Amino acid sequence: MLDGVATNLIMKILNLYSGIGGNRKLWKNVNVTSVEMKPQIAKVYEELFPNDTVIIGDAHEYLIEHYTNFDFIWSSPPCQSHSNARRLTYRNGTKKIYPDMKLWQEIIFLQHHAKCKWVVENINPYYKELITARKRGRHLFWSNFYIRDIDFGDDRKNLIDMNIRDLCKYHDFDVMNYKLDKKRQIMRNCIYPPLGLHVLNEAIDKRELEQVCQLQLAI
Repeated sequence: MLDGVATNLIMKILNLYSGIGGNRKLWKNVNVTSVEMKPQIAKVYEELFPNDTVIIGDAHEYLIEHYTNFDFIWSSPPCQSHSNARRLTYRNGTKKIYPDMKLWQEIIFLQHHAKCKWVVENINPYYKELITARKRGRHLFWSNFYIRDIDFGDDRKNLIDMNIRDLCKYHDFDVMNYKLDKKRQIMRNCIYPPLGLHVLNEAIDKRELEQVCQLQLAI
């Protein structure tokens, strides 16, 4: 309730590059469409969140074709080509690759065209970020609403040292019995569920306030 006005909003959410759904785990009363390229991962997501619409396909293309259909968009493009770990492997003779510019394409596109609340998440790149972001924990966020910093009271810097069971416990996701290639990497790529909830709550707070203001102006 804001200033005595009750709100009960069911958000239509587009969850791009969803993985197994770490960011989505604690969301309640939402209508989610998930887009994931890898069928094996999408199947696990579907089993974990049977009420969501799960689409196996190219999240980058889905965004540009459907961005007007949602109240909130979360995009987490693949981070490997931007990561400091990738740069460090070059010293060992790993073939160099271009950073995947889809990350920056989506940020620019959403900044100029999206009317809904949106957030793009990634990691600290090994180069100076092209568009200024907000750093929250080990993540960078670009969004059209402010995301307050928050202390979860834990040390998430040790993720790199965790085994699969530790990661499952940390994220409260039991995927030990699922057939997944690179399971440890998938779990390390998960958004910490309380952080995913925090970001959504920040978007909802702003959306509720806007609706309340519009209602008051109409009275």
